[in-house]
Amino acid sequence: MLYLVPTPIGNLDDITYRAIKILGSVDYILAEDTRTAQSLLQHYGLTKDIRSYHDHNEHGRLPSILQDLKSGKEIALVSEAGMPGISDPGFLLVRACRLENIALTVLPGASALINALVSSGIPTEPFHFEGFLPHKKGRQTRLKYVATLENTFILYESPHRIIKCLDELIEYCGSERHAAICRELTKKFEEVKTGTLTSLKTYFEKDGVVKGEFVVVVSGRSA
Repeated sequence: MLYLVPTPIGNLDDITYRAIKILGSVDYILAEDTRTAQSLLQHYGLTKDIRSYHDHNEHGRLPSILQDLKSGKEIALVSEAGMPGISDPGFLLVRACRLENIALTVLPGASALINALVSSGIPTEPFHFEGFLPHKKGRQTRLKYVATLENTFILYESPHRIIKCLDELIEYCGSERHAAICRELTKKFEEVKTGTLTSLKTYFEKDGVVKGEFVVVVSGRSA
């Protein structure tokens, strides 16, 4: 059995009893970042074999993981934060398990995109999740596409690119498009700022230093 186990996106209390039980009982844990996973387990008083599984090794690791699952081992997959497979490794392994008829289950839990969407005050149904935009090739194509959507869309962005992202959204969506910027969700300095794209850019430019991980929620064209 493969278990996909969501981990907290900030506040370490945001984990289920079931997730802790599974993490403590599996044969080993696959982790996007082994150091983060180790710290997480220590916080919950767990000791377990942790093995790396990330974007750069997931293809190479896949055959041995599938063999372990077929031999009867129970394995948990965790990302650095949130739900595995959502802008994080997981898809390849899940697809392979489905093709090989290997049992798997996904535990419910934290997901930054859902927290951001619900807290934004922007219509939640329907919505489009774009995740991280390409850094270079294909970035303009994706921006042009999401700008035409009539439903809410959601982006993930890093702190050193958030101003550039807002500039691009203004260019393709217009300066008055309504949006919400969600930063440090579930943490002590959680912030959800709403307004036009222009006002949001002005707000986050004022201090010169932007910190934290960002979720950008943008209203649809029709809104």
